[in-house]
Amino acid sequence: MPKEQIEEYIEAIYDIAGKTGLAKTTEVAKRLHNAPASVTEVFGSLAQSGLIRYEPYRGAALTDAGEEVALKIKRKHRLLEVFLSEILGIDPEKVHDEACRMEHSISDEVGDAMCRMLNAPARCPCGELISPCEKEIATCNECRNAEVSKDSDKFAAPRKVVPLTDLRPCQKGTIALLRGDKKVIQRLSDLGLTPGTEVVLMRKTPMGGPIELCVRRTNLAVGHEIADNIFVKAALEA
Repeated sequence: MPKEQIEEYIEAIYDIAGKTGLAKTTEVAKRLHNAPASVTEVFGSLAQSGLIRYEPYRGAALTDAGEEVALKIKRKHRLLEVFLSEILGIDPEKVHDEACRMEHSISDEVGDAMCRMLNAPARCPCGELISPCEKEIATCNECRNAEVSKDSDKFAAPRKVVPLTDLRPCQKGTIALLRGDKKVIQRLSDLGLTPGTEVVLMRKTPMGGPIELCVRRTNLAVGHEIADNIFVKAALEA
């Protein structure tokens, strides 16, 4: 099966079912303008490849491997939207469709290069959070410095991190990545939000209000525009 077709199905399942739900055959067929019988056949192939779990008459869910593929596609798509909008000045109404056509053809290397050029944007033009890269780095400064020195071996092992805002109230996490340009990272550091620091999410206020944290026994309120740049390794809850 062509790589583009695989990614289109994985992306459709992710958009419909998210990380934990099921995408019905008819829903995917409608989204991709394919016959349900064709979708069922593809589901079988993707299941054999270990990218989805497929339950006949119920639907498909992404495996960890499938979710990894989906997040990479979404990351490239949203970076492309920023690039097309801010750098090329493409009509906002055309940005999404153009990014859809391009997302399957660019490599991870190109996606990471766009991220560096754009100073690691937090959100795409439509407001969706952009996932971080999988590189084992603590801040985007390390990525920029390594690019200058061509030190690519540093980035051998991907890791699992989640946005700070994904934590539940009273859940702990350890800061694993600070995203953004040098000014953003310095601002976070000035607040005591540095890699390796344990934080506890105390409260998420509604309507995009501040995020309340406990950092080094001190309560701290940060805005969503700051929290967007903090990714943590979540502690397992008892």
